[in-house]
Amino acid sequence: MGVHSLAQRATPPGPLAGVGVVVTRPARQAAGLAAQLAALGATPIVVPAIVILPPPDRAHLDRVHAALDRYDFAVFVSANAVEYGVPAPERWPATLHAFAPGPGTAAALAAAGIRDVTIPATTLDSEGLLALPAFAQPAGKRVVIFRGEGGRDVLGDTLLARGAAVEYVDCYRRAAPQSGAAGLVEALRDGRAHALTFTSSEGIDNLWALLDADARVRLQRLPAFVPHPRIAAHARSLGLTAVATEGADAGLLAGLLEWFASHPLPGH
Repeated sequence: MGVHSLAQRATPPGPLAGVGVVVTRPARQAAGLAAQLAALGATPIVVPAIVILPPPDRAHLDRVHAALDRYDFAVFVSANAVEYGVPAPERWPATLHAFAPGPGTAAALAAAGIRDVTIPATTLDSEGLLALPAFAQPAGKRVVIFRGEGGRDVLGDTLLARGAAVEYVDCYRRAAPQSGAAGLVEALRDGRAHALTFTSSEGIDNLWALLDADARVRLQRLPAFVPHPRIAAHARSLGLTAVATEGADAGLLAGLLEWFASHPLPGH
């Protein structure tokens, strides 16, 4: 086959060709979603709206790692909790059952050497975890929850009410970025940004705080895809056009594909 015939077999444009999608996840987690968007033809615009930092003191985390065989269940609330809270695989007791709120966190655990992770069958959140059979009657069970500083208490509070012994481990902390929105502002003014993705209400607030009034108005014109109705409600409180999807990342991608199939860009 000659060079000329190879050149004529160009890869067809993806279903999101020409769509500029703003990715606001923390830097490390943004890469995976950005790669999937690019594979669909979109142009990712990565603007991390949350900075993830290690805990100021690891003493509590180290103590829990040294006594993991005391626990029956371990819950990692996010991929960040896995990155900053998971022990070395050889320290993981065979009797300790791991739980995650969704497939992304479960995949992060698998990559870290923790297998047989249970995820919810209903909603991909704390409420979904609480609906699992293992947590229906946890009286007498010891549960350790790896989370970010200041995370939601609904999971632990409900398990306590059901008779479990619960210990939280704040294994990372979130901070608001102090800069980094210049590229987004330029993309908004140039009309290169066509959709937003958020995975937390905190990320929405942080990005909002970085923008001036003009950029906020431009942001409100774009559909904002979020993985949970609670986050969608918060986005709408700021005047954003929120589209709730069935979880991240697959849910965000499915929402984008559905939206732009019925709202094609001019000229596409």
